[in-house]
Amino acid sequence: MNATSERVAPENGALIELRDVTKTYGQGPATFLALRGVNLRIDAGEFVAIMGPSGSGKSTAMNILGCLDNPTSGAYLFRGMHVENLTRNQRALLRRYYLGFVFQGFNLLARTTALENVELPLVYRGEPRAARHAKARTALDAVGLRQWEHHTPAELSGGQQQRVAIARAIVTDPTILLADEPTGNLDSQRSHEIMDLLVALNRDRGITVLMVTHEPDMARYAKRVIHFVDGRVDSDHHNGENS
Repeated sequence: MNATSERVAPENGALIELRDVTKTYGQGPATFLALRGVNLRIDAGEFVAIMGPSGSGKSTAMNILGCLDNPTSGAYLFRGMHVENLTRNQRALLRRYYLGFVFQGFNLLARTTALENVELPLVYRGEPRAARHAKARTALDAVGLRQWEHHTPAELSGGQQQRVAIARAIVTDPTILLADEPTGNLDSQRSHEIMDLLVALNRDRGITVLMVTHEPDMARYAKRVIHFVDGRVDSDHHNGENS
């Protein structure tokens, strides 16, 4: 059994769900309860911004949704499959075939070209070189950087580097794109360009986008905003409801 074969159709149509999820770090007096019974449902095709102060639990929740961590208790369902019951290797397969990641710090390899950076997830999949090149060029074209494929990160602006990182995240055609402060290292103009790109990927490709941000201007691009406070979901609304 592996993460690609154990797929169960969810009863209620949810893409991902957290059910009474808790996460505890440490023991004894040093115990910290990062999540305190979180319930969350996200459907396919949504664009969700997750906000909250430092220590609110938003990053912990994203790590669990990204299969980078496991809940202490409760359930995490992906298309009806109980992710918390998967082995470490099975969670790695789930990440590899269904999830794409974009980080604040870009996380590009410094001495390799844009094309080679974008190809990296396909290398881990063991895809042939020609297929990797073709898919990477298509992904770079999707973010407007096809002509920059032979440039290294040092030869690209911050906005271009983040576009390469987004191309790397979508080259595997993921079901979900998890973006952790994707505009945190960019100026205002580049930030809005990156958000426009994420909106287009959500709208045109149907990629579900989950984005952690502390910037209200960036959260306005999302269709739905979830606020975490003290390890719990404090509010959950669709943009426009409170305007």
